[in-house]
Formats: sequence, C-alpha cells, structure tokens
Amino acid sequence: MFERTLFAEEHEIFRRSVAHFIDEHIVPHHPRWEKEGQVSREVWHEAGQHGLLCPTIPEQYGGAGTDFLFSVVILEELARAGTMGPGFSLHSDIVAPYLLHYGSEYLKATWLPKMAAGEAIGAIAMTEPSAGSDLQNIRTTARRDGDEFIVSGQKVFITNGQLCDIVIAVCKTDPDAGASGTSLILVETDRPGFERGRNLDKIGWKAQDTSELFFDNVHVPVSNLVGESGRGFIQLMEQLPQERLLQAIRAVATIEAALEWTVEYTSERKAFGQSISNFQNTRFTLADVKSKTVMLRVFVDRCIQMHLEGKLDAVDAAITKLLSSEMLCELLDDCLQLFGGYGYMWEYPIARAWADARMSRIAGGTCEIMREIIGRSLVGKILC
Repeated sequence: MFERTLFAEEHEIFRRSVAHFIDEHIVPHHPRWEKEGQVSREVWHEAGQHGLLCPTIPEQYGGAGTDFLFSVVILEELARAGTMGPGFSLHSDIVAPYLLHYGSEYLKATWLPKMAAGEAIGAIAMTEPSAGSDLQNIRTTARRDGDEFIVSGQKVFITNGQLCDIVIAVCKTDPDAGASGTSLILVETDRPGFERGRNLDKIGWKAQDTSELFFDNVHVPVSNLVGESGRGFIQLMEQLPQERLLQAIRAVATIEAALEWTVEYTSERKAFGQSISNFQNTRFTLADVKSKTVMLRVFVDRCIQMHLEGKLDAVDAAITKLLSSEMLCELLDDCLQLFGGYGYMWEYPIARAWADARMSRIAGGTCEIMREIIGRSLVGKILC
C-alpha cells in the first residue's frame, strides 16, 4: 500500500474535526442549498468559529497561522463528502492570499480578520463575457480620479458572487498598456453602482453561487488598490500555481471517494443472481480506476510538497491541473457506468460528482491553455 507521508498528527486531528463539522453543519443542508443555488451565511459564520476559514493567515490578522496542509485537509474532506457548495477554498486559499501578499496594512487589518471569522466573504472577479482564459483582454476599467478609482465593467462566472462582501476586481488602469496596465482593486459590494446579476444555473456545483457582477461607475478609494498599479497581471500569474494545485487536490480526493462509493454499490447491487462485483468487467474497471487513482495521488502529493518548498512553478502547476482534471472526468465516468441507471440519478453522490467534475477542465485555466503552457515550455516560450 502507498502510504501518504505529508501529514503530521496535528493535521490528522484537524482532519477528524473538519469531517465532523461537515457531517454536522453541511451534509444535512446541502440538498436544500442545491435547490436554492447557494449556501447559507450561517454556515460561513460556523466555519469561521471552527477554524475552517483562512487557516494559513497569520494570527495577527485573525487566522491560525498554519501551514498549507491545513487548507489541503479542508478541501479534501469537502470533496470526499461531495459537498461542493461552500466556496471556502476560493475565499481562504485564493482571495485571502492576494490581500496577504499584496495588500496594504490597512487592507489586511480591515478585511482578513473578518474573512477568517466568516463575517466577510471574499470573491475574485477575473472572467468577463469576452475574456476568459485571455486575461490580457479584459475590458473592465478603473479610471483614476483624484483619490479615487472609478470602476466600470462586467464580470461573469464569479464564485461566491451572490454572497460576497468584497470582491477583488481585475481591472485595466491603463487600457493602452496591455498586460502592464492591469491592476487589482478591492471593491466593497455595498458601494453605489455595484450590482449582482443572475445566480447562474449551472450543470453542476448547484449549491455554490456563481454570478454575473456589474460595476457602474463604482467609486473606490485609491487605498483599495491591491499591490502596485500596473502589476495586476504579474500578481495573478504568481498566484495561479496554487489555484491550479487546489483543483488537483480536489480532483484526486473526489476520485478516491467515488471509488469507495462504487466498490460499496457494486458489492451490494445484485444482477443475474450475484453481486455486480463478481463480474470480471467490474473488477477490471475497479482495478483500472484504483491504479490510476494511486498514481495520481502520489503525483499530486509530490506537487503539494513542492509547493510547500516554494518549488512548484507555472509549468508544474499546469501539468498537475491538466492531468488531474482529465483523469477526474474519465474515472468518474467509469465509476458512474457501474451504477447503471442509478448513476444518473441526482440522489446518488456519483451523479453529483460526475456533474461537478466537468467544470474542472474549464475553471482556473482550460485544459487547452494548460497544454499551451506545457507545450511552449518545451520549445522555449512559456505562456502563463
């Protein structure tokens, strides 16, 4: 057996606590949240009280000051439970790091403690109707006017969009400067001119709010600039490896859970007078899924270790994201097939996981973009 060596006893103690929280505070409500299209704000407050939000943020800003492995534990347990509704990871492991690494002392002191407590929910707004993977082509602008920026534009497919209290908007502060004219600006969602659009009706991730956002001449102080003006694109590229690694972590944990569900189902389900697991085709399929899952687990764990050591670069992250998202879709499809018609029923976790999985090949950079990054690295030109 391949044993994982990443985690210490403190991580496993925390894992048990996280699993208990999910069973008690998330699983019973998730079906209702799927119908409503978003989770409750109450579960964010509860998660903050139990230390599930922003664990890696330093204690001086309200976090626990832990290592990245605590974030890994939270993400893995949410994936294993099939509860993709709470956007905790985006809030804690994507939005919060932008503030921590690039935000002013004012922004960090103002928002990170609230984010860690679940009192303020964070989102990041990159994608636009005409700019997805091509971030250099965004059209949202932030025009400087004295001590303010005036933000105008539209964003789409924004996770936590309906619930967020703050959003880090990717804007053009100099539309004529290309990537060098891109900046990150924090926008509080109670400012005049900010509007939430539809809570988008998705194929999967039904309980997670994903929204259109509109900025109609929203005035924000210059102090809301996250990092330096004109360095937004560079900051995005610096943080993308962690975002892509997070998707791989979620993917392999989901596959492991799906394999457990499938083994249990095929052992109990009868056909032609015997358990489905007695058929050679079932055993061969399960063997293939298990073998590929172990290989992916060992690889992703190595990537986590590289990230902890500061060695995971853009190409490494692209390889991780590409392989994990492709294998997630492939292996969940293999598992679902063994459920027969029941695998297509929403009440079964394999059906929900299968529907959720498809987004992994799009979000955080499409598989095509990942191939382009990897391919260009081989011929001497890296595209981030």
